[in-house]
Amino acid sequence: MTISDQKAFDSILSMAQNMLRLASERSKSPITPEMIEKELRKLSIIMEEDFALVDPDALSEELIRRSSRTVGANAILFSRDDHIPWLDAERKKNWNYWRRYSEYMEPRIPWVALDALDVATDEILGQLEDPEREGAWDRRGLVVGHVQSGKTGNYTGLICKAADAGYKIIIVLAGLHNNLRAQTQIRLDEGFLGFATVSDADELPSVGVGKIDNDVSVRPNAATNRSDRGDFNTAVASKMNVSPEQRPWLFVVKKNKTVLERLLHWIRNRAANHTDPITGRKLVTNLPLIIIDDESDHGSVDTGENVVDDDGKPDLEHDPKTINRLIRSVLHHFSRKAYVGYTATPFANIFIHDKGETQEHGPDLFPAAFITNLAAPSNYVGPGRVFGSASSTPQSLPLVRPLADEDFESWMPPKHKNGYRPRWQGEDKVPDTLAEAVRSFVYACAVRKLRGQGNSHSSMLVHVTRFTAVQAVVVNQVAEYLRDLKGRYTRGIDLTDLRSQMQTEYELNFAPGMERIRDALVQEETLLTPEWSQIEEVLPEILSDIRIREINGTAKDALDYSENEATGLKVIAIGGDKLARGLTLEGLCTSYFLRTAKMYDTLMQMGRWFGYRDGYLDVCRLYTSGEMIEWFGHIADAAEELRQEFDNMVAAGATPKEFGLRVKSHSTLTITSRAKMRNARAMQLTYAGDLLQTIVFSVGQDEIRRNYHAADRFLRGLQGALPLNKQHYVHGSQQWHGHLWREVPALNVVSFLREYRTHPASFRVMSPLIADFIEEMNDGGELTDWTVALVGKDGGPDDLPHSLGGYPVNMLQRTAVGGHSDRYSIKTLISPRDQAIDLTESEWNAALELSRKTWRNDVDRNEGKTPPEEPRGPQIRRILGEGVPSQGIANRRNRGLLTLYLLDPSKADQRFSEPDQDPFVAWAISFPSSTSGRTVSNSRYVGNSVLWGAINEWVD
Repeated sequence: MTISDQKAFDSILSMAQNMLRLASERSKSPITPEMIEKELRKLSIIMEEDFALVDPDALSEELIRRSSRTVGANAILFSRDDHIPWLDAERKKNWNYWRRYSEYMEPRIPWVALDALDVATDEILGQLEDPEREGAWDRRGLVVGHVQSGKTGNYTGLICKAADAGYKIIIVLAGLHNNLRAQTQIRLDEGFLGFATVSDADELPSVGVGKIDNDVSVRPNAATNRSDRGDFNTAVASKMNVSPEQRPWLFVVKKNKTVLERLLHWIRNRAANHTDPITGRKLVTNLPLIIIDDESDHGSVDTGENVVDDDGKPDLEHDPKTINRLIRSVLHHFSRKAYVGYTATPFANIFIHDKGETQEHGPDLFPAAFITNLAAPSNYVGPGRVFGSASSTPQSLPLVRPLADEDFESWMPPKHKNGYRPRWQGEDKVPDTLAEAVRSFVYACAVRKLRGQGNSHSSMLVHVTRFTAVQAVVVNQVAEYLRDLKGRYTRGIDLTDLRSQMQTEYELNFAPGMERIRDALVQEETLLTPEWSQIEEVLPEILSDIRIREINGTAKDALDYSENEATGLKVIAIGGDKLARGLTLEGLCTSYFLRTAKMYDTLMQMGRWFGYRDGYLDVCRLYTSGEMIEWFGHIADAAEELRQEFDNMVAAGATPKEFGLRVKSHSTLTITSRAKMRNARAMQLTYAGDLLQTIVFSVGQDEIRRNYHAADRFLRGLQGALPLNKQHYVHGSQQWHGHLWREVPALNVVSFLREYRTHPASFRVMSPLIADFIEEMNDGGELTDWTVALVGKDGGPDDLPHSLGGYPVNMLQRTAVGGHSDRYSIKTLISPRDQAIDLTESEWNAALELSRKTWRNDVDRNEGKTPPEEPRGPQIRRILGEGVPSQGIANRRNRGLLTLYLLDPSKADQRFSEPDQDPFVAWAISFPSSTSGRTVSNSRYVGNSVLWGAINEWVD
């Protein structure tokens, strides 16, 4: 598609979206394909010349796709302290920057997404103060999005509205590296400034919103530019004077000590208009400030962790303590100010380090004013959908291609030094799996071309080492492999074996994989799977179009997407951490990803593979190690648990401070802190309101037998077993198989937990620590009486009966994940309904009502497309902990729920298929929430779990 064709396509799309929206509102019915055809026929008469340039089928398909999108509901926790509500329709009249941006985004995103953007940015701006409010004020908030889900689009919209409202100084803190800062500047040139901030041009060309409205009198001012060296510098600072009546000023700066010190110097010496008579601090009182902190958990948080450069030396330019201090100082020099952090990790360390305030730097960046959780639109593909989360397990899709250690370790060992020379089978070449990944990218480009997406950007990411010298060798190896493919296909030499290999691979693996992914994740698109003969026809052209770029601090390469807008850039980007954090790879199809840093950072970087993949999700592939996949599951689970906790607190009207306190001792932090550092620090933990389940088991016969006997003894000591169907309330036609005990003393449960041995790799579920917690809660009169259930699989032809404590029960079957020889790991143990065991009918209904109230229709949280029909775990635990006094439902904090299961050992390993083999005993505990604030320390147990500490030792 030429640039003029694209313009015609966009303008028709924009008009059609608005007409369809009106038609849908008039008929009070959803948009249908017939409605789309009707509106396009009208437009073909009005916009005849534009229609001559476009493919009407492509237009129709794009409109069908967009009209099927949905966006979930956002959730917000806020504090009313020193806040005056101000944002209403009257205040938004004649807002020019937002109008331009909204029109600019119209052809780019579905209208439901544009509406959602309007609502979300209003909610965030409304939580800040009115910039026209007199006197001193300070609001600090946090916006939590999903990884790669469009945070930049959100804060660009917020900046436009803030400028419309009257904020005069807008500072965007954009990443740690020049290329990321320049990329953010380009996006803001297009979405807010309206002109390209070219460093030495006499005339600044209009771009983006500037082409919609080129009125020079409303152009904002830019203090930084889009070149790699365009950050705030002394030459700019010496010429800049800002007055309140001027149009707003935009600064896009790196999180870098030198740059922030320059900015602070300029504020003190050129912008300040007042000196505080008591402290002598220079203040800006006439220019309201808003700071947008992108990736706010990276480099802004005072974690006290040391940051090192590529050579392992302390990196003083990016020391979080220093950066945190400087950001706070900038805020401290303004009397009217707002700070909004953006992050994709709900356990942004911001919650953990609420350091309070210092005289010199002012309060910490803790988001005391508000925290907003953005929901993802229905076409977003995130970790939850790919890896599943605690609440749901997706089928293992060919999107992810797990690599065994032998697939890469001899080529790129986990521990290697700068200067290492990777070799595969003794030769200077890529390993077979990386060659396969490159071919997978070639197929992806070919399929996209045949679908008419040939002019869109397509990228592949190779991230296997953090050392630039080693990256250079990988670049040469990949380039050599690509040259070989290209040479054979363009000259037809030695082609027979390669052609047969690629045809087999495409027809038996790649194409069927595309269909499986579409069935599972892409319901509303009709995408074609080309025949091999069609693929082969375009291969020579694809192979000659692919470019290789080395992206790191030393290489001169850059990702020049904007210069290749008309033809689309097809690029294999090879790099390390520079590539990793925040730099957007357009049209990212294929990733080959090995661990290169501390586990947590690597996971967050790998997260860039997620996002929006309209029209090509089925050709995307992620090649990574089993270890990374397992950890991604842990982190996705932890993120989902914190989101559910957040939803509960929103329903209860809590403040950000209260959420911060809850998160501080949340047991999921054992996961994130383990991923972040080698030396697991002791923490004060609470399990109140948590669900704990055993998902990792020892495979030694002695351990299996020991745990089986512990559970057997425990059940033999209980009195008064009932059939599991005899619960207080059984919903509908539910059938249960198993046994139930009520009012079991806490002492029995604690004794069982002290005897049962959890696996050392299960660092969140440590049975002796959980026993300590129950005893601690008993001191306050909570968790004194337990409901215990032995839960069996529903009856059927594949029944595997066994008994425990003399009670017969069917074993459950759970597939092993992760391929470990030293342990049996499963994805999830319990069914969602198990947490509702033995609730009363009124508790069951109250928990269902709360589950519906907190349902967000967020696709990445696997919540389903309709509100829940049964209560969800977090809401059950909330109702039991707090009761519903208005409905006469008392809390039951004295009651815990312990469910026991037997797992079929043959699923763990074929070695365990002997008839007299003991099954694995698994259990789950559901704790009611509590307001007691009681915690226990894990200091006695941290030492054991350092077995797992080796996970980070080679890089900390």
